[in-house]
Amino acid sequence: MFLGHYGLALGAKKLAPKVSLGTLVFASLLIDLIWPILLLLGKEEVVISPGITLVTPLDFTNYPLSHSLLAVGVWALLLGVVYFIWKRSSGAALLVGGLVLSHWLLDFLVHRPDLPLLPNDASRYGLGLWNSLSATLALEFGIFFLGLFIYWNSTHSRARIGSILLWGTTLLLTAIYLASVFGPPPPDTKMIAYAGLGQWLFVGLYYWMDRKRRSYV
Repeated sequence: MFLGHYGLALGAKKLAPKVSLGTLVFASLLIDLIWPILLLLGKEEVVISPGITLVTPLDFTNYPLSHSLLAVGVWALLLGVVYFIWKRSSGAALLVGGLVLSHWLLDFLVHRPDLPLLPNDASRYGLGLWNSLSATLALEFGIFFLGLFIYWNSTHSRARIGSILLWGTTLLLTAIYLASVFGPPPPDTKMIAYAGLGQWLFVGLYYWMDRKRRSYV
């Protein structure tokens, strides 16, 4: 899952207008922001296996610290607690933590059975939607554009740059996603990790965007 995580964060802004969109995106992406760091450190592993699914050539062989359900629950709790201490808002903290947890649930829909429940659990889970290109595209774009529609209808731009950032970021994300699906496999795992770290750029863009747009509520 890629676009769906962004879509969920965009839609969540309506539920918590006072929470920065950058924070919501950060929460939704958190375990995919941690994963490339662990990959570069050699703590987790991925193998490039073209044809393993119709959508992605990546075989996630070992990622217990970032993508086991227990680990994601711990990351969700930690971020929720930190946000509560920072902002003193229990509702917003629950939403932030919930977005972290939602990442595993969305990944469960598309991944082949490679997601563990516990870090040392040999059992793996996933519904394998990546084996259907049409179903994957429908889900990814459906969640993304629904979230975008909700965000667009619940905010307005304070300056022209707010609209430029919104639609420019949308086009960039869409282009990156389509290139990853229809382009050639990545050359090596380091390139995968560096591309994953590139998502920090979008966290920053959404923080910037949030300062240039205002919720109607």
